[in-house]
Amino acid sequence: MDGPAFTTRQKALALNLDATRYGTFAEIGGGQEVARWFFSVGGAAGTVAKTISAYDMAVSDGLYGPAKRYVSRQRLEAMLEQEFTQLVERLHDRGDTKCFFAFADTVATRSFQKAGNGRGWLGLRFQARPREEPSQIIVHAHLFDSTAAREQDALGVLGVNLVHGAFFRRDNPAELIASLMDELSRERVEIDMIKLSGPAFPNLDNRLMSLQLVESGLTDAAMFTANGEVVQPSEVLYKKPILVERGSFRPATKLTLDLLERALEQFREEPSVRGQTPIVLAEMTLRSLTPGPDVAHEDFLARADILRTLGLDVLISRFEPFYQLAEYLTGYTDGLIGIAVGLPTIRQVAEERYYTDLPGGVLESVGRLFKRSVKMYVYPTRDPVTGQIHTLENSTAPPPWHHLTKLLLEIGRVEPIRSYEESYLSIRTPDVLARIERDDQTWESMVPPAVAEIVKAKQLFRPQVTPRRDVPSAESRLSTPPAQ
Repeated sequence: MDGPAFTTRQKALALNLDATRYGTFAEIGGGQEVARWFFSVGGAAGTVAKTISAYDMAVSDGLYGPAKRYVSRQRLEAMLEQEFTQLVERLHDRGDTKCFFAFADTVATRSFQKAGNGRGWLGLRFQARPREEPSQIIVHAHLFDSTAAREQDALGVLGVNLVHGAFFRRDNPAELIASLMDELSRERVEIDMIKLSGPAFPNLDNRLMSLQLVESGLTDAAMFTANGEVVQPSEVLYKKPILVERGSFRPATKLTLDLLERALEQFREEPSVRGQTPIVLAEMTLRSLTPGPDVAHEDFLARADILRTLGLDVLISRFEPFYQLAEYLTGYTDGLIGIAVGLPTIRQVAEERYYTDLPGGVLESVGRLFKRSVKMYVYPTRDPVTGQIHTLENSTAPPPWHHLTKLLLEIGRVEPIRSYEESYLSIRTPDVLARIERDDQTWESMVPPAVAEIVKAKQLFRPQVTPRRDVPSAESRLSTPPAQ
């Protein structure tokens, strides 16, 4: 029942005909679009114990308790808890033969009163086997169709995909995630957060699930906090000032951390930031992961563990130019966005070869980067040949773009990092990585002590040993029959 050619109708019917699955559908806001599929295909009596919609906020509060926002993870989890618990209690005598579940969603689609795209939370609490403790999947989605009716249609398809995936694809979480977009497209739906938990998903790392969302193109960016908790970005970023450092973090060095800390000192002194607590992000793009899915995932988790040790929230993205990162973040906040960079990076902002896809080239990219409340904080660098320290003021971009750098300085859109540790300027991440790989212990002096400790304890960033394929192993030689 898990073939990739399954339509939404076939998935709903497959669930209806499976006598072991039985549950409740509770839907707020977008209509009973998911439950409707199970009724329309026939045989719903075998699957649907109850459907419920609570559109009035007072009624919703009476059922599930008060919530600050009705389209929120808090509301979704209250719905799942209430409906699943109630179902199991009322039908306890059937528990030996039934896998109970509760599906819930709380969604805001387009409306006459409020412009903008739809968005919402969907979730499923379910038993993988009768009497088993429940497992759970939570998803956050954006809906991009031009009408509320089309967004409701997409919501129905996504909900059926979620229920079907939980029961028929849970043994392969990557396939489960990919199947959420069956009969949908990225032009219609974006999934920017997913969390799987419970006995159906043993030993699963949800940070890898976040990476899967980005790798599969289901979203441009996903986020998890310093404690490893996956979050929908607006839960953390909403209306907050944000400082972000982009890097490979392979590994994070003393220069990496000093750059961020010094930029944060200046960021906090900005008039629009003063008195607030900024969100500090480390951004990793997919471009910085090593080739090969298995190696990339191990490498990604190694970096994530290091950033977690440093107490940093992580944003995983598909972005290349900085303006794409800035445009993404301004979708969540109207506060100041600070970007902490090294001087070599700021030089790249004025290189035409990075913007061949933009009709306006460098000028368009700079306009898109700084048209909102964005400011760059630039850390100096040391010339490896002459030893001279180059700062934003004394370093020039190639003509005629040095005029652009001067303009950005004068209007306050870029700012040199004034206080820095001169001894760190010779540290370069590729050099640190090379020393780790050849077991040169001098790398330890180039990274924060906490980073050195975790790299050594977990043996991170060591070269991968690939067995030669042209030399058969002793076991294979013994099992290979002699040539005739």
